[in-house]
Amino acid sequence: MTFLEAIFQRLHRQADTALLREIHNGEFKSVTGHGLLRLVGQARSYVQGMGLPRGDRGALLAPNSIRWIALDLALMAEGIIVVPLYVRQSPSELAAMMKDSTPAAMFCSDPALAAELRSQWPEGPAVTSLDRVFSGERVSDQALRGHADSDPVTIIYTSGTSGEPKGVVLNAGNINYMLGCTNARLDVLMAGSRQADKVFHYTPLCFAASWIAMLGFLSRNSILTLSTDLTKLSDELKLASPDYFLNVPALLERIRARITETIQKRGRWTATVFSRAERAFLKGADGADLGDRLCLSIAKAAIFPKIRKSIGPNLRALICGSAPLAVETQLFFMMLGISVLQVYGLTETTAICTMDDPSDFEAGKVGPAIPGIEMKVAENGEIVVRGPHIFAGYWQRPEQTAAALEGGWFHTGDQGEMDAQGRWRVTGRLKNLIVLNSGHKIAPEPLEQDLAARLPQAQQLVVVGTERSHLALLLTTASAQGLFPARIQSVVDGLNAALPHYQQIRGFHVVGEPFSIENGLLTANGKIKREAVAARFSAEIERMYQRRPA
Repeated sequence: MTFLEAIFQRLHRQADTALLREIHNGEFKSVTGHGLLRLVGQARSYVQGMGLPRGDRGALLAPNSIRWIALDLALMAEGIIVVPLYVRQSPSELAAMMKDSTPAAMFCSDPALAAELRSQWPEGPAVTSLDRVFSGERVSDQALRGHADSDPVTIIYTSGTSGEPKGVVLNAGNINYMLGCTNARLDVLMAGSRQADKVFHYTPLCFAASWIAMLGFLSRNSILTLSTDLTKLSDELKLASPDYFLNVPALLERIRARITETIQKRGRWTATVFSRAERAFLKGADGADLGDRLCLSIAKAAIFPKIRKSIGPNLRALICGSAPLAVETQLFFMMLGISVLQVYGLTETTAICTMDDPSDFEAGKVGPAIPGIEMKVAENGEIVVRGPHIFAGYWQRPEQTAAALEGGWFHTGDQGEMDAQGRWRVTGRLKNLIVLNSGHKIAPEPLEQDLAARLPQAQQLVVVGTERSHLALLLTTASAQGLFPARIQSVVDGLNAALPHYQQIRGFHVVGEPFSIENGLLTANGKIKREAVAARFSAEIERMYQRRPA
């Protein structure tokens, strides 16, 4: 049975059960299995009327919604290759990706964006609104068009931290395999539960990990709640009361900062108990003194349960991926009694290579390789993988596909290591390595993560120094409050004290405007475009190196 057949079978089986819902103004808007099948049938009827041949492409541009999911399922059911795109990207970037994938149809929920896309690509196909797709009365009840394992299902564009994004082609075999692996992990997490999983979802469905997660939730016994307003995430979480949900590190960092700020406002006694409890947790039972252990006991009884309830009273775990997670943040949530399970992978690996085992995981590691795949470290320190989850290739880029799959292994571009228990740790990106003019090679990510933990007021940090004599730092903040030069220098000095000379940071510059997708310094999924940052702030970087190093 294919993944799509499994999803449709489940919708028929639970026709009268509310399976999917959105939150609007503090209330649920739900659809049953039958209701979702009807929406899918409406969309299939519309697509059939367009006369699109099997194997053609259909671009989908809309925020997360029930209708997004219905149209995605409908396109796949008709054998159309779905090209999901992120609505927050610039119209020029979106137009470039569509010119590359040449879709026969474009579906867009925003009339203003649709008009901009038409101006960017006048010769492209007509843009169809989602309202029009779902306005018809006719509902197709035709059987699914089956997928062979080799059939392409989607083209998902990589984020393009350097260079233009590439379209990653994932086939039915990739997805069938991956959903079997993810559902097996979720079965371990939910062991003992006799009720449907309650899942909250806010990450954009156009990204590989988010999309795979959504398909997994639809194929298992779950109630999936979609966020519709990220500014109300805290309230939506309380209402949804999920067992687990997918996260990016940036959100967990913000939640941690908010909790810390709230604790400080509750008075000196609470702040002291919390601080000493955290110290005791990090040192462990054997390393902490009696007073700190007593504070940890008090916090476990009186403080931590209230914090857990404020995040989600039924949370079994936070699932985190897409970017490196600071070990201090993972330990922070573990101290509160909330497991943070890490996932590592790339779009080219159908989103996943490793997953934490909910019953046996370690902070700072991203878990063991999923069953049935091979991972190893190549001679240059790069993680390479192979198995049934590896993508079919880049859309219309045979040379780049061959380079990525050289020697029969997919070359991730990441550096990492595996411990004796088979758990992996990702240490950085090969292309991000800084090579000083002394020949020393430094991975910037560990330094940036350490500084982020010490400087929570900093929104983003970028270490620079290629072909220079020493390292320097760019950092952004949403507010200048608490980010004074003396404070930054003190933190940098503290970090430098434990580092060899070539890893020490000798200068810094505070950038007034945070990096964002809109200003072209973040990718669609929030990763820093280091080359773009270096180019944009080249004058500021040059001035840092003209000063006498500290």
